[in-house]
Amino acid sequence: MLVSGGVLTLVLAGCATDTGGQAFPDEPALASVTQGAKASALPARPAELNLQGADPCALLTGPQLDQLEINSKPRTAAEPIDGPTCVFDADAAEPFHTYYVRTVTADVEEWFTGKRRKNSMKTEPKAVGGFPAITNYRDAGKPSDCETLVGVAKGQTLAVRAVTVTAGAFTMPQLCEMSAQAADSALQTLKARN
Repeated sequence: MLVSGGVLTLVLAGCATDTGGQAFPDEPALASVTQGAKASALPARPAELNLQGADPCALLTGPQLDQLEINSKPRTAAEPIDGPTCVFDADAAEPFHTYYVRTVTADVEEWFTGKRRKNSMKTEPKAVGGFPAITNYRDAGKPSDCETLVGVAKGQTLAVRAVTVTAGAFTMPQLCEMSAQAADSALQTLKARN
């Protein structure tokens, strides 16, 4: 009888008394299941593309720059964001916009797992060129930027952010499409390089 009572005590310890005896998992465990489900929604990586030593300013070719309407010379960011960052400006005619291309030493899944995840950002799984990717943007206020993060290798992410300079010129879906298009272009260059 003591063993049964001990088991009953252990079972009841996981239940809250004000919920009619129904046990609920702790919030962190629930959050990790949800985040794990998001991460598992990412497609498998078809290959490993090494970003080590890659110059983000060289990841978009001349024809790709023309297609993206980038007219200024690519320049290294004065303040890199999480790794080497290059700035590409489309400022010859309105609507003005900019792309930030960066190479990050981190798994793309980290934007889902909490290590790089921000509650103020909306993250959606997708694929770019067959590689696991995430669309990352702020879902409140006026649309200003959208980032596409592509998991090109274990521990390596190619990040491309499209930013509107002309306020109100683009919708969030347009910015996200621009970001994904530029990320796909940079990915094609990276594939040719590897």
